[in-house]
Amino acid sequence: MKCPHCGELEDKVIESRSLAEGTSVRRRRECLSCGYRFTSYERIEERILMVVKTNGRREPFSREKLERGIQRAVEKRNISQDQIESLLNTIEDKSALITKSNNELPSRSLGDLVLSELQQLDDVAYIRFASVYRKFENLEGFIEEIQKIR
Repeated sequence: MKCPHCGELEDKVIESRSLAEGTSVRRRRECLSCGYRFTSYERIEERILMVVKTNGRREPFSREKLERGIQRAVEKRNISQDQIESLLNTIEDKSALITKSNNELPSRSLGDLVLSELQQLDDVAYIRFASVYRKFENLEGFIEEIQKIR
């Protein structure tokens, strides 16, 4: 770390303290050249997962937006909030695994992942979500999708 007083790069850490529930560290340092003491802070820098829309636009992954869509699909179904939380965690974890290298997830992949997880949870919720996601225009779309899951 560069000394703010003399510009030298050699220092020693005198004291370290964890801050903000372990998400950052405060370090007291002493320059080995001039003896000047200063404080530095370190924190984890997380890369934000970006969802790439079909039109090429990018937006940050929103767990809240995903949860709203799933809540609509499971409305009036016998599905607990714990099951929804578990579903969201699974989708978020799988999304992170899919996008290891570039942190960009096509919206189509995200939608397919949600459908896959909903299908395992509840067929009615799956059809509801699919009807919006796949933009069913008529009854035929519903019938085709129901035949796929039978």
